[in-house]
Amino acid sequence: MGTRARGKTARPRVRHTGEAGRRHSPYGDEGHRVRPGDEPAPGAESAPGAASGTGATGAVDGGRRGRRPRGSRSVRRRRGHRALRWSLTALAVLILGTAGAGYLYYQHLNGNIRKDDLNLGDEKDRPAEAKANAAGQTPLNILLIGSDARDTKENQKLGAARDTFNGVPLADVQMLLHLSADRSNMSVVSVPRDTLVHIPKCTDPDDGKVYPATVLPTAVNQSLGRGGPGCTVATWEKLTGIHIDHFMKIDFAGVVSMADAIGGVPVCVDANILSRDGQGHGSGLKLAKGTHPVKGKQALQWLRTRYGFGDGSDLMRARAQHMYMNAMVRRLRENATLTNPGKLRSLAETATGALTVDDGLGTVKKLYDLATELRRVPTKGITMTTMPNRYAGARVKPTEDAFTLFRLVREDIALTGKGKHSKAAETRVSDDPAADEDEIVVRVRNGTRTDTLAPVGGRASEVTRVLTGKGFTKATADTSGALAEATTAVRYPDAALEGDAQRVARSLGIPLRAVTRSPSVPGVTLIVGADWRSGTTYEAPKRDDGLPSSADALNAADKDKCMPVNPDYTW
Repeated sequence: MGTRARGKTARPRVRHTGEAGRRHSPYGDEGHRVRPGDEPAPGAESAPGAASGTGATGAVDGGRRGRRPRGSRSVRRRRGHRALRWSLTALAVLILGTAGAGYLYYQHLNGNIRKDDLNLGDEKDRPAEAKANAAGQTPLNILLIGSDARDTKENQKLGAARDTFNGVPLADVQMLLHLSADRSNMSVVSVPRDTLVHIPKCTDPDDGKVYPATVLPTAVNQSLGRGGPGCTVATWEKLTGIHIDHFMKIDFAGVVSMADAIGGVPVCVDANILSRDGQGHGSGLKLAKGTHPVKGKQALQWLRTRYGFGDGSDLMRARAQHMYMNAMVRRLRENATLTNPGKLRSLAETATGALTVDDGLGTVKKLYDLATELRRVPTKGITMTTMPNRYAGARVKPTEDAFTLFRLVREDIALTGKGKHSKAAETRVSDDPAADEDEIVVRVRNGTRTDTLAPVGGRASEVTRVLTGKGFTKATADTSGALAEATTAVRYPDAALEGDAQRVARSLGIPLRAVTRSPSVPGVTLIVGADWRSGTTYEAPKRDDGLPSSADALNAADKDKCMPVNPDYTW
């Protein structure tokens, strides 16, 4: 089986086949989701920490198949992510300011970091990089991935679920960290692990195996087992239309070791909680009412708990993870003891040993530079959110609010409600050349239905005639049923059709901000919204850059939040 150099070390890699989801989730005490809106909180995956002193780079289970597990350290990276950024600043000052032995130690830490390819999809399908603002600054997007891999003895002990040992790793924690161009704010968007998406074709960089694009919607967490974290990045870009600059991946053991290195993170519950049910499901978390510092295994239990918080949904688990990450940020920024050289050295070993990153973040110096950028964001400028979603059987799909949230991130609009949208984003023209009008296939749908008004009959056909009169002779009306869309929009499924979609919008006077990427449409699709119920000329409504309430936003400066405890899980 193939091996590939990670940093200075060639590590065996566990590769497995199959797309079946796992019943037991690393983060969710038990595998099936209960409510949409779950998605691992940043804290979970950002916590860097080596699973063991020597196992950080190669502790593979002997690999019955002789390959390295793809998702092994992701979970801990989540928490380490935050911790890594802010604590590494002080750490890097210590390291880079030391001569001789300091340089050797710097090299040692570099050797701890494992690296993987950034994107395993087709380069031509990638969204364009964000353009610079007037000051020449550009935003930064980093995908945080938490893996449920049970590939080492430590991860097997922490993750349990023996039937999943050495199986295909799942990306059960996925969060996009968006750092604004002016560094005034940061947004974190979590996506539930069971979100149904179309995973693009991915090619494993180690053995060249090609995983074809999924025909049917597939849970987004399965992307990690289709070549590695670079496939999860490609899937996110296809879903959101957001160009991702870097990724960081971590696993169970990293979460635990990072929490220990930090010295505990304060969390709050509004009643006594014991996360166990009569069937033995649950994380095992036991806390008394009030605020308590959690670390080690207890921190992992907090991040995995679903049974016991609120309605027992993934949304509640995501909220608990967001609270943990926010508290970690505050602790790292306020805790003066982290200036202690011994503590910093321990944190450095933990953080660098816990991570798998892309080449762009593959050295301590690069991580230090990133930490410097992140430290510029005030605590009150950090907003955690969960992708708005709805049930689709036992899984979930993004709602229209989700695509509004993705647009706000793409256009670098602060989710604090105080940011201004970028004029560059407002008028951005696609780099993808558009086809001629008579070559563009457009589907027109009637979206004029509202909660109080019936849809306008024949509206799709009427607007189709407007388009054909403008030269779009391949435009057709979809009469399968009316939708409910507040505003008129043009959607396209992948980057290859962005230019075509913008040409359709311009021909009708639809602003480019209403042209968005959506994997749920088969081709360029014009949805005639409730704001265009009559007439042949569209008048764009006033722009609304408000964050949808369904995103369940939480600000990092809010210290007074407690997790609600389900009365059935108290003691």
